[in-house]
Amino acid sequence: MSRLHLALPALLLLLCLVGATPPQPAASAPLTIAAASDLQYVMDSLLTIYRRQQPQQHVKVVYGSSGKFYQQLSHGAPFDIYFSADSNYPRKLHQQGLTASAPQRYATGRLVVWSKKLDPRPQGLNTLLNPAIHKIAMANPAHAPYGQKAQEALQHYHLYDKLKAHLVLGENISQTAQYATTGAADVGLLALSLARSPQLRRQGHYYLIPADAHTPLEQAYVVMKRAAGNSAATSFTAFISSAPAKAALKRYGFE
Repeated sequence: MSRLHLALPALLLLLCLVGATPPQPAASAPLTIAAASDLQYVMDSLLTIYRRQQPQQHVKVVYGSSGKFYQQLSHGAPFDIYFSADSNYPRKLHQQGLTASAPQRYATGRLVVWSKKLDPRPQGLNTLLNPAIHKIAMANPAHAPYGQKAQEALQHYHLYDKLKAHLVLGENISQTAQYATTGAADVGLLALSLARSPQLRRQGHYYLIPADAHTPLEQAYVVMKRAAGNSAATSFTAFISSAPAKAALKRYGFE
């Protein structure tokens, strides 16, 4: 008997086994999110919860300045969802016809005075006038919403002109926190969500700046036009409105 006749049954069996194997689902394309830096720690918590519900969905998050993300998205940056610390930026993108739907507000942020050098709670913002304070970290008000509100708060208490020579500006609120925690600044005007993170809670103390010292830090997200009809984007935005997500945001000081 020829070698071909001997190999034919084995070949037929192999083809049957291959045909009987069910097709494997294709991996879902990653959901790409541009998120304001004040969400860094809470977003980690949110993703942990979301991945338990949607283990097959991969989510990639990039953190940065809301204003810089707005500029990038205006020029076609490839993000599916944009979480901004200022609701005005998503609104502008929507007005420009770049979004799949209207912006949705998800939280209101709060500002604090944070320091590991001294405790700001007894004196509040007057802590910034302490002779031991030489450098004050603040996000750049040109493109960072927390920087804009920090400037408003200092002006509200007539402190800005006295302190502007001591200000060290971060590109975003995350970099501002780095300045305050590493000693590049003696104190920082930070997001409450960062001050409540395990890392910063261990290192220092914070004073919550009264909400009426600045205009509200209304935060919103928007789904970009490239994600229109994307089931993963729909799933994630629905999750943000769920009770577990709201509880996580509240734990980090978002109202």
